[in-house]
Amino acid sequence: MKEITTYFPDLTEDQKDKFERLKDLYKDWNLKINVVSRKDIDEIYTRHVLHSLGIAKVQSFLPGSKVMDVGTGGGFPGIPLAILFPEVQFHLVDSIGKKIKVVNEVAEGLGLENVKTSNCRVEEVDEQYDFIVSRAVAQMETFVRWVKGKVAKKSNHELKNGILYLKGGDLSEELGKYKTAKIYPLSDYFKEDFFETKSVVHLPMKYKG
Repeated sequence: MKEITTYFPDLTEDQKDKFERLKDLYKDWNLKINVVSRKDIDEIYTRHVLHSLGIAKVQSFLPGSKVMDVGTGGGFPGIPLAILFPEVQFHLVDSIGKKIKVVNEVAEGLGLENVKTSNCRVEEVDEQYDFIVSRAVAQMETFVRWVKGKVAKKSNHELKNGILYLKGGDLSEELGKYKTAKIYPLSDYFKEDFFETKSVVHLPMKYKG
């Protein structure tokens, strides 16, 4: 938990409380439905919460924004971002029902009123968002195809509306065809070794006409 308050010193008492309670909620639920690997649960703040919040270091979401988390799994990056941005609406989507069950229980346990969930494939979602976030659920080309038409045209943030993707390793080949993609190494923001090879990729979605 110390990592969170170190890198995000302006948290309210309510936000600190929610981040504190998050670990026990995941520990309890993980015993019933395994959504976080056993070795990661003890390092949940570094490997899951702080990793998710890396997106916030690249772009702070404005009140009233809409963000979709695709392939949310156990709720990352959506749940930590929803705690950090209580005035932003988050839609967490996963095709695996038991994972969405855990997300629902954690969101309810934390009293998050800005989170809704869908147990479906992202192609079935018929809404538009300022940003679509995810943690490396597919190659970028596949992901772009999945979320086609789901990004709102009007941008209100510093970064243009589009995808904010948490990825690891060498991305030069995967992003070769995306000239507008920008890579933000998380080692620029966080000193822990875990982040040495981790990045946030911003890909603005282009529109014709």
